[in-house]
Amino acid sequence: MTTKIAIIPGNGAGDVFCANWYGWMHKKLNQISGVSCDLRNMPDPVTAKETVWIPFMHDEMKCDETTIIIGHSSGAEAAMRYSEKYPVRGIILVSACVTDLGDDNERESGYYNRPWEWQNIKSNTTFVVQFGSTDDPFIPWKEQQQVADGLESDLKKYNDKGHFMNTSFPELINVVKEKLH
Repeated sequence: MTTKIAIIPGNGAGDVFCANWYGWMHKKLNQISGVSCDLRNMPDPVTAKETVWIPFMHDEMKCDETTIIIGHSSGAEAAMRYSEKYPVRGIILVSACVTDLGDDNERESGYYNRPWEWQNIKSNTTFVVQFGSTDDPFIPWKEQQQVADGLESDLKKYNDKGHFMNTSFPELINVVKEKLH
């Protein structure tokens, strides 16, 4: 059986294949036998509206109960909202938060206008892994900790990774490989 992996990028990243670790991760994951990784330039890439991204993940990317969703930043919020409604194999969250952080564009996305349904997310996933860094310049640690507490995630806490915007992310590859078995 093929495991599907969907990488959901953060908003405003430009061509996702050239942004952060996304293209590197896509290539590495597709080299693993039995894995099919999907990475796409998302519709509405700047505001990342929930009303656009969730249907795109469902209808175009075909995320389902065999899919591991890797979400970064806004993509992490999309992964959480997606798994409130739909069963997935698991979610891996990178730089996740729970509020719009006072940012008008983030508020417009629609992810933050209601409480998070932690129990639904947990019951629709077989695992939740979370990567966070205390020195993230955009997401305060208390926000990342709220996600960890709400989801009882397997939290990978760092002090020196910022917003995880490097061109490679070997720690994430290792976690994915671990979850494939």
